Amino acid sequence: MGMPMASNLIAAGYQLTVYNRTASKAEPLLSLGAHRADRAGDVAQPGGIVVSMLADDSSLEALVAGPDALAEHLAPDGIHISMTTVSPAITRKLARVHADHGSVMVSAPVFGRPNAAAAKMLWICTSGPNDAKAKVRPVLDAMGQGIFDFGDDPGAANVVKLCGNFMIAASFEAMSEALTMVQKSGVDPVATIEMLSSTLFASPVYQGYGAAIAHRKFTPAGFRLPLGLKDIDLVLKTATEANVPMPTASLLRDRFISAIAKGRAAMDWSAIALGAADDAGLKDTQGTH
Repeated sequence: MGMPMASNLIAAGYQLTVYNRTASKAEPLLSLGAHRADRAGDVAQPGGIVVSMLADDSSLEALVAGPDALAEHLAPDGIHISMTTVSPAITRKLARVHADHGSVMVSAPVFGRPNAAAAKMLWICTSGPNDAKAKVRPVLDAMGQGIFDFGDDPGAANVVKLCGNFMIAASFEAMSEALTMVQKSGVDPVATIEMLSSTLFASPVYQGYGAAIAHRKFTPAGFRLPLGLKDIDLVLKTATEANVPMPTASLLRDRFISAIAKGRAAMDWSAIALGAADDAGLKDTQGTH
């Protein structure tokens, strides 16, 4: 995700200093004019803007408050745009760390796969201090097609992001159960999803993922199964903190764990759909083609 997002920033005229734990992954950006930092903290300068796209809560916390101490390097008055899908709790915690050091965090998680990032078609949710959000708006505009603000609570945008990811994963389960019934009833699942996703369910989620599920095409992965499990775990954690039962999320968590246990970890997260086919006794459900 970070690669096409950074490329769009360069195309918009921004001068970038970039860092990746695997140095070779930054090479394409260097050819576009970016400079490479030797350490994560070196991308920041006092009063500057840093965009982070990481894997999880722990990697974000290590960046902000660990040895590289992004919160300290950005002070005074620098802004950290955190675009990782993480828990609302860690965002609120790290926003306080930034504030203690004299810098600011804006939460800006995104909806969209890598191809959407490359096309500058991401949907971006934001939350945090209003003045900081206004300052970074042009940066976000260079990476997405629309920005939706959810107030000054730093964790609010993360709640919305988890809500959306839960609904996407729930659609996998609904489509997989329905298409398994269709297939075992002797009806073409591809024709079925083509009709439904162009009429009653005419949305990118049903159109894109529906075709993948009907064709059992889960590689190459746009978002791997273990990352999907991470997000559903965050959904359940956030729901527990708010005293909200989410039985469907619990089912989805079991689907992710089962898929990974069956050796499907390298597949796209939509491969949890194979669980319904497994349960129904369908053969050739590996989805490797």
